Amino acid sequence: MTAIELPDGEYTAVVDNVEDGLATVFFERDGEEVGNAVLDASRLPSDGQHADAILSVTLSDGRIESASYKPQQTEDRKAAAQDRFDRLSKRPPSDEEA
Repeated sequence: MTAIELPDGEYTAVVDNVEDGLATVFFERDGEEVGNAVLDASRLPSDGQHADAILSVTLSDGRIESASYKPQQTEDRKAAAQDRFDRLSKRPPSDEEA
């Protein structure tokens, strides 16, 4: 686990997974992924130490200065992903059905 190599500032963090006390986290800014890091899960809010958790974080000198779990954003993103999956999993109509 090394310093988070991103400029100081505020980011949206998405927890990819938590395993053996380590969390893989992707950082986004303005809707674009800008980096990732493997962190000690204890550095994250306790309610946000699970896969797909959305956090608001402030980075300073390669460290998380503050972090807060965003349960509504987590649920909204989960619902949007499920909706995309459902739409993509529907079989297009056959030529006979169209």
